[in-house]
Amino acid sequence: MVIIKELKDFVDVHGVLLAASGVPAVLYQQLFEKLSSETFDGGSFFQIELCENGKQKRLVLSCDTLLKDSQIFLVDHAWSFRLPDARNQLQEIPELVKRMATLMCVADEFDLEACENVTGECGQVSINEAKENPQDIIDRELCKAREEDRDVLWLELEDFQIDDEMLCSLDLSSKLPNLVGLNLWGNKLETIESVAQTVGGFNQLRALWLNENPLLKHCGTALRNILLDLLPQLEIYNSQFTHNYSQWALGFCAGIYGAEKPVDKEQRACPLKDVTELDLSNRSIHNLSNKVFNPLELPLLTSLNLRGNPLDQNSAENLLELLHGFINLQSLEVDIPGPLGSSAVKIAETLPNLSSINGVSASKILEEEKVIVDSNLEPRLPEWSNGEPLIDRILRAMWMYLMTYRLADEEKLDETPVWYMMDELGSALRHSDVPNFKIVPFLFMPDGKITSAISYSVMWPNNDVHKGEECTCDYLPGIGEDKQRSSRLTAWFHTPEYYFIQMHDQYYHKLHSTAFRYPVRRDSQTQSIRPNDGRPLLVYTDNVQVEEFLNRPEFVLTDDIKKADVVWTSMQIDEEFKKIAGLKDHQYVNQFPFEACIVMKHHLAQTIQQAHGDPQWFQITYNLETQLSELIGDYLVRDKEGQNNLWILKPWNMARTIDTTVTGYLPTIIRLMETGPKICQKYIENPALFKGRKFDLRYIVLLRSVQPLEIFLSDIFWVRLANNQYTLEESSLSDYETHFTVMNYRGQLNHINTDEFVSEFEHEHNERWVGIHEKVRAMIRAVFESASALHPEMHCPTARAIYGVDVMIDSEFQPKLLEVTYCPDCTRACKYDVKAVVGSGEIIKGSEFFNDIFGCLFLNDSRHVSQL
Repeated sequence: MVIIKELKDFVDVHGVLLAASGVPAVLYQQLFEKLSSETFDGGSFFQIELCENGKQKRLVLSCDTLLKDSQIFLVDHAWSFRLPDARNQLQEIPELVKRMATLMCVADEFDLEACENVTGECGQVSINEAKENPQDIIDRELCKAREEDRDVLWLELEDFQIDDEMLCSLDLSSKLPNLVGLNLWGNKLETIESVAQTVGGFNQLRALWLNENPLLKHCGTALRNILLDLLPQLEIYNSQFTHNYSQWALGFCAGIYGAEKPVDKEQRACPLKDVTELDLSNRSIHNLSNKVFNPLELPLLTSLNLRGNPLDQNSAENLLELLHGFINLQSLEVDIPGPLGSSAVKIAETLPNLSSINGVSASKILEEEKVIVDSNLEPRLPEWSNGEPLIDRILRAMWMYLMTYRLADEEKLDETPVWYMMDELGSALRHSDVPNFKIVPFLFMPDGKITSAISYSVMWPNNDVHKGEECTCDYLPGIGEDKQRSSRLTAWFHTPEYYFIQMHDQYYHKLHSTAFRYPVRRDSQTQSIRPNDGRPLLVYTDNVQVEEFLNRPEFVLTDDIKKADVVWTSMQIDEEFKKIAGLKDHQYVNQFPFEACIVMKHHLAQTIQQAHGDPQWFQITYNLETQLSELIGDYLVRDKEGQNNLWILKPWNMARTIDTTVTGYLPTIIRLMETGPKICQKYIENPALFKGRKFDLRYIVLLRSVQPLEIFLSDIFWVRLANNQYTLEESSLSDYETHFTVMNYRGQLNHINTDEFVSEFEHEHNERWVGIHEKVRAMIRAVFESASALHPEMHCPTARAIYGVDVMIDSEFQPKLLEVTYCPDCTRACKYDVKAVVGSGEIIKGSEFFNDIFGCLFLNDSRHVSQL
């Protein structure tokens, strides 16, 4: 044990942590002193301010200046927990709830305070205050036009409480036939007929606003189609560009045209020639036509905002080529990811004349080589419904603030990650892609051992910061676009929805155009490997169950791996293992090469989707390491359509539900990527239940050959029951014993014999099990056919293997594949005598079944199994 008394001891013990955290060496002495004395002096340098109408806080420098790498500050951890324990801790500690609610701005008093501030600054204006009668407005405009010998070209009737009857009575098309712009925003119009009758006579109308009228809620799409047919000159409808947009629409956005100047009386050949700034944000532009938008029409354009437009009829390459022609363009605002691609670096490289992208220096972007997305994006602010429990608000809002780490010592890594909330100072640090502070977790070990570790975060300026400046950090340090940085920032910001929906649509159509078309060989059978002289097979194993239960006379155990005919091991059998163990090509092993294509969850999903697309028996699944954008799009589509949006996140290659989470909240899904690679799979929210509880089934599959495919399914399966009654209440989603069934690892194990389960299930649901079983057989066969066809590299003539296939039955009695696991032993098979209700119907002893497995795999003795 090392008691840390001097800087040298501190650096010796914490050297790896210091290097990994990036703390500058010049700050080691200061950090050591503050850790040793527990000095929290941030209050002398910073102040915390409310922002976003009281829904967020920010950290501001209150001292004169902090130079880069000049100071380091300790940040305490206000709350540390394992995710499954979060709700229980909040329920048990009222003071924790109060502090977290205040820290996250979800307590009611903050909402009231924000409302008071807004009212005090802006005041309140009655909706009808200073409003004239619409007819008086029209009469005055007509009178003015007669005096000036002109037509009325623009009419503003916003927020006049005009209903359908009043609109028709105004007789606008007869009185003002040459209108170019008509604003009816915020009225009470409810029928298509009244609007169509009113505007149908306007042959010159270029801009029409009907925003916030009731009829848009129930017939918005139909009305738009009708009006575009009626008004061939219309370029702007409800603030959005139509497909007819021309120079006039661009000129409106540039401030050339409007109520004061509806048209160009001079008929200039190039009306946009003097425009230097153009804001086209949120205009729903699908096609940036170079016939209208081009350098010849806008030769002096220096600043352009394209945010919020899908531009889905333009390729990124064509858009970049178009923008390259604007030689004076210096400032660009664009969604990233978006129509110009997913990399700000590529934009900066392609458009070298740009000085800034999204308000950030182009040279800084090229230097840091990461995308800029946070400028002008709206943060995700806490929302809650009336009466929503404070704990639920906290559990949702916390994903804006949480950080995570895993503990490890010399022996192993802790498989369950720790999440933590920083104190008020640390939690007020908001995100920036070009931050002025760095903040990292740090474990201080006063006696040099992990058991004495105290967790903090430490922060220091990585740029010069001046008084009054907001202090920011990068929420995703070191994560570039190659790791889906832009998509991951959706956890904190409202990023462009159309981009993700477009990505999902492309993926959806790809999946649904896939059909299984791979031939699978079934033309022969493998032979028994027992020697012709009848001697028993020598089996080497490191598995205690094999040693205990394998008692068939055809097999004899040996301690010499080199002499064994069969090597049955829990070790991974690769070329290095074979070399070290001295294995020869003629020796049989209990693993197939490349079996990861089915036993690792992300590879299993890929195998199934490549072969079958989106089969009914496999829930839609995304690999979060590569398909986060598609998942976000799927989530948004379901949200807009009011569909169930519960998802389950599973690590690629962990068992026993470790780090597995059920959630319906998108930021949670994204943040959970930080604890290791995962798949995100649509949760089966309507499973078939057994006496009100969730269950799944473990089937045993024996694989004798891949080419040709030769697989067997055991006549028995094991039922795994949840302990609690099933519910989808939000408070239950973190309850292990409600939503998970692997109770032999956590919680009380409830075992039920297979024949009892089948009999009671049939009685409860009035459904014959034999029909379900046939669907399960077909599904399992399809899985291994997919692997055989897509991954012939699995073929190995001296491999035999056993797999566990986990299946759930939904409320329509359709099987759903959960996962395929590598199963070198059948421990549970040895514990229970089971009746094979779907096979021979006889009682099978556990130990007998274990020996049957070896008989099937190596002797072609197919008892209590059936070929698929």
